[in-house]
Amino acid sequence: MTSAPMFRVDRLVTEFRVDGGIVPAVNGVSFDVYPGETVGIVGESGSGKTVTVMSALGLLPASGRVVAGHAYLDDRDLVALSERELQSVRGKDVGLVFQDPMTALNPVMTIGTQVAEGLRRHNQGMTRKAAADRAVELLAEVGIPNPRQRARQYPHEFSGGMRQRAMIAIAMANRPRLIIADEPTTALDVTIQAQILDLLRRVQQETGAALVMITHDLGVIAEMTQRVIVMYAGRIVETADVDTTFHHARHPYTRGLLQSLPRLYQPVDELPAIGGQPPNPQRLPSGCAYRPRCPLSRDREECHTRPELTTAAPGHQTACHFHTELAEVRV
Repeated sequence: MTSAPMFRVDRLVTEFRVDGGIVPAVNGVSFDVYPGETVGIVGESGSGKTVTVMSALGLLPASGRVVAGHAYLDDRDLVALSERELQSVRGKDVGLVFQDPMTALNPVMTIGTQVAEGLRRHNQGMTRKAAADRAVELLAEVGIPNPRQRARQYPHEFSGGMRQRAMIAIAMANRPRLIIADEPTTALDVTIQAQILDLLRRVQQETGAALVMITHDLGVIAEMTQRVIVMYAGRIVETADVDTTFHHARHPYTRGLLQSLPRLYQPVDELPAIGGQPPNPQRLPSGCAYRPRCPLSRDREECHTRPELTTAAPGHQTACHFHTELAEVRV
């Protein structure tokens, strides 16, 4: 791994303004992504996974704003850029694959036009014909059958898997150095999911891009990533390489997620589940945000003090006061 990260989020803080006041969504998140690396960000809905990355890329809704921190692409702070400057980054240096391509794609533009649009935007002087021809090539590269004919069709004429392939074609059109895939397989059946994951892996290998996978699916994390970031209530609670995360997790929340996975060799009548619900970000519990759901807490005094990320082992950080207790117990 090279010594310099290509994408670096540094103490990022994001808030949303709602009728009830200010809602903290991301609170002091920091992580690095290196060239060619695949990093997974995992957590329950509302943990801050997507908001973290959308904050870095200037894609928050009008009610959201970054109030502190930085997000660097090489040495360029994306948080400090204007919208016009960010438009030159998105689609060129950073490719985005969204969860629901039906809402991400424009329903009144043909698929070919949408692929070609990004090519012409970031390649001054490219003719309309050259962009259209390259769009057909890209659709073929992502496995769209009869790409020239399909390029003239609209999103509603594509299946869910084909729409996601078209989104990947748009994302890879300008050979970005960073690809961000936000729940790219959630709405797909398992066969199509496997095909999309294989496609993302191949695109990454061909372009040499770094890949950030945002997902709640630990199976995708295990298959695709080298390093895992676990988020809860807007913070990182654990980060390690994928093997360490799955076999030597040191945070009760990570362990709870892992224990809820079905295991073929271990028949059970009912899967274990994490009790309770994620906290309301406007009314976080005092101390550790996971305390009300944590089987280790038992209302221990230490849990009323918020734990900071601590190095549990080389390359392994966790935010739990009792991570040494968990070190003796294999997941």
